[in-house]
Amino acid sequence: MIVTTEELPALAGRVTMVSGGFDPLHPGHVAYFEAAAKLGAPVLCNVSSDEWVARKHPPLLTQDERLRVIDAIRFVDYVHAERTTTEDVLAGLKPRYFAKGADWRDRLPPGEVEVCEANGIEVVFLDTVVDSSTDILRRHRAASGG
Repeated sequence: MIVTTEELPALAGRVTMVSGGFDPLHPGHVAYFEAAAKLGAPVLCNVSSDEWVARKHPPLLTQDERLRVIDAIRFVDYVHAERTTTEDVLAGLKPRYFAKGADWRDRLPPGEVEVCEANGIEVVFLDTVVDSSTDILRRHRAASGG
């Protein structure tokens, strides 16, 4: 179910939030969603903006397209279009858990850590890093001679 920013407070303390660009979406993301679901709370996927994705590469799918694809994944209960920052979404949502891949351990932005600490949000690092969108794009460019 796609939820608006205004609907986030109703889910406070009840969900596990995952976040990212998810462009391109790949099996590692599905493993991340599945591991987050195993924490026992419904999963809310916060999808980064096209502008955020564009810092890495031109978006392959628009944010709206990524929302619709992720909404169809059985491990994800709610999908949210990030319009500001992850820090702002964490502050507005106040999820029970904030789940990130193990590659984010000791690298979470300080603002996100502060919001989690101030609101009693448990940060959980999931050891599911199977691949990355950046690596997939790099392999594709190499294979296509670009």
